[in-house]
Formats: sequence, C-alpha cells, structure tokens
Amino acid sequence: QVQLVESGGGLVQPGGSLRLSCAAPIRYFSDVPMGWYRRAPGKQLELVAGISSAGSTNYADSVKGRFSISRDNAKKTVYLQMDSLKPGDTAVYYCNDPNDSDRYSWGQGTQVTVSS
Repeated sequence: QVQLVESGGGLVQPGGSLRLSCAAPIRYFSDVPMGWYRRAPGKQLELVAGISSAGSTNYADSVKGRFSISRDNAKKTVYLQMDSLKPGDTAVYYCNDPNDSDRYSWGQGTQVTVSS
C-alpha cells in the first residue's frame, strides 16, 4: 500500500498564499492521476483539484481561479499552489487519486489555517 506524505501547510492571513507538496512513492507515478482533497471541521471530504497523467486539471468551483495543481514526475510529487486564501479554505489537506479517494493509504495531511 502506497503511503502519501503531505507538507507545506501553515497559518496565513486572508489573501495569503501557500504551496502544498505531496510526496507520492508510486512506481508508475507519471501514469496515474493525482488530486488534492480537504476536510474542514464538521464538513465532508471535498476534492478540490485533480490532475491527470497527461496534465489536464480540474478544480472545485470554490477554488477555481485561486488554486493551481501541478506535478513533477521526476520527483514523484504533486503540488497545490494556493493563492488568495480565504477563511473557508481552512482544512486539513490530503492527496490521493482524484477518481478514488481511498486508492492509496491516507497520509497525515497538512493543516491549512486562514485567519486574521
């Protein structure tokens, strides 16, 4: 079972930026889609961004225009650039298959807190 490792979260003020990283030790990383999920307290798990093996991307409406997902196949890492952060973005962020949220073992996630 593949274990994903998320990092890069932190505390930022509204309007700030963060860049999250997910280390994904998947043998054929370049051939699989990757995505970012988040869970806020009292909220359901939400897929916020996905990227295909070919590099096509999709985003939840709540983050369109503010977040950007990318991948570095050589490093087996997927990133989430988050700009113009809002308090509603506060959540624990996880990576996994955007088409199957439990394909890989969940990592610890990385906490993003947006607060003034």
